[in-house]
Amino acid sequence: MRRLAASVLGVAGILAGALLAPPALSADRDALRQIVEEQCLVHWRQRHDPAPCEQVDPGYAVLADRKGGAHFLLIPTTDIAGIESPQLLETDAPNYFSSAWRARDRLAAAAGRRIPRSAVGLAVNPAHARTQDQLHIHIECLRPDVFFALKQAGEGITSRWSPLRIGGARFDALRIPGEDLNGANPFRLLAERILAAQGPQAGRAMGDYTLVVAGMQFESGPGFVLLAGTDRAGELLLDSTCSVAGA
Repeated sequence: MRRLAASVLGVAGILAGALLAPPALSADRDALRQIVEEQCLVHWRQRHDPAPCEQVDPGYAVLADRKGGAHFLLIPTTDIAGIESPQLLETDAPNYFSSAWRARDRLAAAAGRRIPRSAVGLAVNPAHARTQDQLHIHIECLRPDVFFALKQAGEGITSRWSPLRIGGARFDALRIPGEDLNGANPFRLLAERILAAQGPQAGRAMGDYTLVVAGMQFESGPGFVLLAGTDRAGELLLDSTCSVAGA
C-alpha cells in the first residue's frame, strides 16, 4: 500500500482549483488541530474529560461543529492535512471513515429523533474547498434530495464504479456491502480508482477529489454508497438539520 500512496502522489500535477468556487477564508486554518491537541487530548489525559470534544478515542477525536445542529467532525489526533496526505494510504493507516460511521449515534441526540442508517452521510472535502488543514470527516444527515436520489438509484449501483448525478453534480458511485466499513477504506478505494482510470500519466491527484459515504439499506442487506467526484465539495450534500429523518 506504500507503493499505492507513492503512485497516486507521483501523478499529482497542478491542482485544478478552478473546478470549485474558492472557500471563504478561515481566520486560522490550524484551529481544528489546535483544539484537539491542545485542549481535548490534554483534558482527556488530565481528568478523563474530552471537552470541548464530544469524545476522544485512540487515534481520533469527535468534535461538534461550531455551526451547530446535528453536525460532528471526526478529527485524527495526528497531523494529517487532508485527503491528499500520503499517511492515509499507508498499510497500517487507520480507517477513519469506519470510526466516523461508528460515531454517527451522536446525530440522534443532537437532532432529537432516531436517525436511520440510510439518512446518514459522511464527507471529506477536496484540498481546494476546505478552510482547515487538518483532516476532518463531516458526520451529518444527507440532504433530502440526495437521500431520495440515492434511494431511487441504489439498486442499480454495483461493486464497479459507475457515473451518477447527485445533488446537481457528477460523481462516480460504488456499492460497499456490509453493516460497517471495517473491511473497506474509502481513501484506498479512491486511490485505486484514480490509478485504474487515469493510469501513470494522470494529472489529477487525490487532493482534487471529494468523498461522500452514504448509509444504505439495499434489498440484499445493509451497505453503503461511496461517491467520489471533483464537481462539488461533498459537505454540500449534507444537512445538519436532519430533516430527512423526520420525513
